[in-house]
Amino acid sequence: MLGADWSQFRGPRGSGTSEETGLPVTWSEKQNLVWRVKLPGPGTSCPIVVGKRVYLTCYSGYGLGVFKKAEKEPEDAKALLRHLVCIDRANGDILWTKQFQPLNPESKYYVHEGDFHGYASSTPASDGERLYVFFGASGIYCFDLDGKELWHGDVGKGTRNWGSANSPVLYKDLVIVNASVESGSMIAFDKISGKEIWRTKGISDSWNTPVLADAPQGPELVVNISSAVLGLDPASGKELWRVKGFGGYVCPSVVVHKDVVYVVRGSALAIKAGGRGDVTDSHVLWRGKGSSQISSPVYHDGRLYWLNRSEILSCIDAATGENIYRQRLSKGGEFFASALVVDGKVYCVSRFSGTYVVAEGAKFQELASNTFADDTSRTNASPIVHDGCLLMRTDQYLYCIGKR
Repeated sequence: MLGADWSQFRGPRGSGTSEETGLPVTWSEKQNLVWRVKLPGPGTSCPIVVGKRVYLTCYSGYGLGVFKKAEKEPEDAKALLRHLVCIDRANGDILWTKQFQPLNPESKYYVHEGDFHGYASSTPASDGERLYVFFGASGIYCFDLDGKELWHGDVGKGTRNWGSANSPVLYKDLVIVNASVESGSMIAFDKISGKEIWRTKGISDSWNTPVLADAPQGPELVVNISSAVLGLDPASGKELWRVKGFGGYVCPSVVVHKDVVYVVRGSALAIKAGGRGDVTDSHVLWRGKGSSQISSPVYHDGRLYWLNRSEILSCIDAATGENIYRQRLSKGGEFFASALVVDGKVYCVSRFSGTYVVAEGAKFQELASNTFADDTSRTNASPIVHDGCLLMRTDQYLYCIGKR
């Protein structure tokens, strides 16, 4: 629906898709740019839109060595500031900014921490009345839409050199956080009071945001962990099912269509939701070739798309797992952002080589490659869609891109 809120990571149900139309194919600093606004610091979280406002997070003061190589890094993370920024959707004016000092010891600066994603990687979530913002070991915060803090929840003290990246998910009266880094847990809080409702342990090496699936038996919360794909009861945190046979850390989120869960990590597979116990042999519909280290897949019109880390866009048949194409994008690049499918196009944002626009469908057709000549900063955040425009952030700016 045109103008509908985009209120969480990857939009409605974490799908990375939208039914909006009229999105631009080409843009630059002189073409199809509605507005842009300078941000108070870098970040790889995505913006969200609630009503007439855009919200996103940034960081400053620490972990900037990859951007300011001539400057000496602070000796510890005490100089770190995180920012929650509220922006007027119509014109890009900054309405207010809140600043946060870290409340717990943060992961020490490490070249991969700053270079890969930094200290503002979790996308906020909103129920239309409140904002939920996750800052890793500093915890989860709830604000009203004007930035007043309503409550703050502790998720654990753990840190990793890779930092924290998972985004909150809302389910009925709960806000759910994958706190794998901080406590090896999935944690649900009452979204009004901030009271902890449940905590499920065993969430290992998991840098991905859980996704809700509609199974015949009821909703399920699905997440990738190191050794398995898990389906949890979102009301209680109880494990319902698991598919085993994996290993290592895992970044891509799953994507869901109806009652089928699609997974792309070291391999690609489809899982029928609704099982109980170990469903490795009973509910895996197919296994296919292909992998993703960082980016999450997107389902649209019977096809599954994803970007691997280095310049390849893959497309497979979602019913069978059979390959449709694996195509190198024209100017290459490295990809951490997840693809967005909207208006018959697949938008693919690279870290430093701009945004590719590919025709949606079974035949690969690259339509455009777009860059901003005056902004060569890192782009790890996935783009979002709102009211006929793309909203996309780099480490320097938030852009509103639309036909003009």
